[in-house]
Amino acid sequence: MEKTVRQRIVSGVLAFAVVLGAFITPVLPVTAADKTNNGAFEAPRTGLNVNAPAAGEPYPVDEDHKRLPGEPSEPDPSSWGYNKETGVFTHPAYMPENEGPQPFDGSLPYLDLNEYSKNMKVEAFLPFVAGYGHSWQTSFDLDGRRYLYDYETNQYNLFDITDVKAVKHISTKWIDKKAGEHQFGPFNVKYNAELDKNIAVQCYEVPRYGKITNKYTNPDEVTAIRDFQMLRGFRVYEVNGPNWTDWKVLSETPLDSSTYSKDKKQQGSGCQDIPVYDGGKYLFVAGAPDDSYANTEYKTYLYSGAHIAYDLSDPTKPKKLSVWSAPGQKVGEEAEYNKNPRAGNKTSWMGSRMPLFIPKPVEEGGKYGYAAMGGLGFYIVDITDPANMKTVSHLEMPMSFAGTEGDNIDVSKVETTGMVYYSGYPLSEDCHEPYKEIYAIDVRDPLKPKMATVMPRPEAPKDAPFTDFCQRRGSFGPKRTGYAEVQPGEPSQQYMPYAFYNAGVQMFDLKDPMNPTIAAYFVPKMSGELTGDDGKTYMSDQSDPVHGTFVEWDRNLIWVFSGHGMYALSTPLLGEPIRTLPNASLELNDAKKELPANAQPFFKEGVTHVPFRAIFEKLGFEIKWNNATSTVTASKEGSSITLQIGSKEVAINGVKKLLALSPVKKGGTTFVPLSFVEEVSGSKAVWNQVEKTIVVKGK
Repeated sequence: MEKTVRQRIVSGVLAFAVVLGAFITPVLPVTAADKTNNGAFEAPRTGLNVNAPAAGEPYPVDEDHKRLPGEPSEPDPSSWGYNKETGVFTHPAYMPENEGPQPFDGSLPYLDLNEYSKNMKVEAFLPFVAGYGHSWQTSFDLDGRRYLYDYETNQYNLFDITDVKAVKHISTKWIDKKAGEHQFGPFNVKYNAELDKNIAVQCYEVPRYGKITNKYTNPDEVTAIRDFQMLRGFRVYEVNGPNWTDWKVLSETPLDSSTYSKDKKQQGSGCQDIPVYDGGKYLFVAGAPDDSYANTEYKTYLYSGAHIAYDLSDPTKPKKLSVWSAPGQKVGEEAEYNKNPRAGNKTSWMGSRMPLFIPKPVEEGGKYGYAAMGGLGFYIVDITDPANMKTVSHLEMPMSFAGTEGDNIDVSKVETTGMVYYSGYPLSEDCHEPYKEIYAIDVRDPLKPKMATVMPRPEAPKDAPFTDFCQRRGSFGPKRTGYAEVQPGEPSQQYMPYAFYNAGVQMFDLKDPMNPTIAAYFVPKMSGELTGDDGKTYMSDQSDPVHGTFVEWDRNLIWVFSGHGMYALSTPLLGEPIRTLPNASLELNDAKKELPANAQPFFKEGVTHVPFRAIFEKLGFEIKWNNATSTVTASKEGSSITLQIGSKEVAINGVKKLLALSPVKKGGTTFVPLSFVEEVSGSKAVWNQVEKTIVVKGK
């Protein structure tokens, strides 16, 4: 995967680095890392590192490799590298594509097995790995349990994480593509109040690696991608249990607007990453809707992703509303594309990698989506009318490659501070590329977004056998803050955790947005013991030890996904961890109260069930239970409702009526379908999945 840059843009990169002072933040040297008499760096093998596995040897150089026009050579060695006097690594201003270990004089010769922590505590560890260097996470609540998927396109692990001290591994599934199974993909599960159903949307994208190594030199590989038969779009499911294999497919939608058939070729990329869906009317996905979205440099990718809005009012018939793209993305827009200094470098990812980052749903008054468009920069998009998305403003971002530019935007603080946080992530090992800054962008004036500051670069712990994280091997730099669409609860407005590869997870304190600090971190060991499919144990030696985070904001828990397993962390900065699932609440005419443990709503047979007594007593009814007949009666001012457990027949003021589902008794509590509340009382009743609240409006 080529990650290169043309020489003519170097001066611009360096000039910007000088202005921001952002390429390096000096760290103090520590005595654990020292020099020998001949000046060579040496890190002593002490403590846990006495028997640490050896780090990777330098990746073999292909002496016959010829760079394509526009690809640079490596920069002057004297302009970057590790300074043994100061203990600081200076990142290169640019770098050609490179793969595998790239150790320098100063790199650790082993994989550090120490663990470092500040203001964080390990609550649980599970030795399960779904992806090395990358995996997605999706979480949802069902029947009083919380489930977590950790997955890649070829497999998933499913867990019940209701009790963080007793996490249960439910299943692992490997996707057998050779047997005809469709690849897995990033998905989102949300409760749809109008349908009273849990709905999942799952995206599918053409392979970014593997089937294609270099589109510029291998036309057969290009043809293979064009001809590759798969759903280049998304499926919508009805979620009727925790297991994906039990879900019901409601629709299959290619992004190119064709009708899906397994034997029919489609155009475009398919949809990228976790879709943005909140359970309401609108769905937002990223991807190239057809082959004309093709202006991008990246060697192993043929497409330049746009942003697409759909109407999902009827999950069986998604309706495409509009496509938004940046100038220069499409064939025929080369004049605009060539204005970008990255044009022709055979390196840069140009276009979306993830869908729009939307802090507030359109139906709740949301106006803007924020777009990270790779080398095309940062955009603010007007989504007020999803059928007519419009560009509001654009901000060009500093060039930083090899590596990924413009991947992630954290918008969790924008409603209170006016700041969003924009980043790419490293692809090279051993800091053999520019450092990937996390930029704070001030969007208080949507027409004029401006760079505000950068997040501090993590420093090596004082007791570490290295003075700079670049020495620790593997990749170093930000990945993502987790997927906002699937993280339960309200995000902290002060703290922002970021996955940071060999620097673990770093938590930034944004109390003073212009002077952010690092308030907490957890840096796990670089390698751990895993059990292979053959039952044998081995030591992981992956280059990207922490590639993801998932935050349960409602329980003050941070999950970290590494190359050797999953960690659940707590921090006093967020508050005491809640080790069980928070109870649901009942809100009647704006008065809200938590429901007892035996009255928690649950989902059964595609319908939300709610506690009869808790709701109808609040509505002023007197409740009587007849144990002999399993009958419950609610009476109020001459009105009466009589139900019998297991019977679909209900008597309302003596008039019998049939229900779609019979009342059930669970844990000594009678439950009825949510729709029943409105039918018999005249009070509007809805289930707010986000806030875990039964909302009842009326008398």
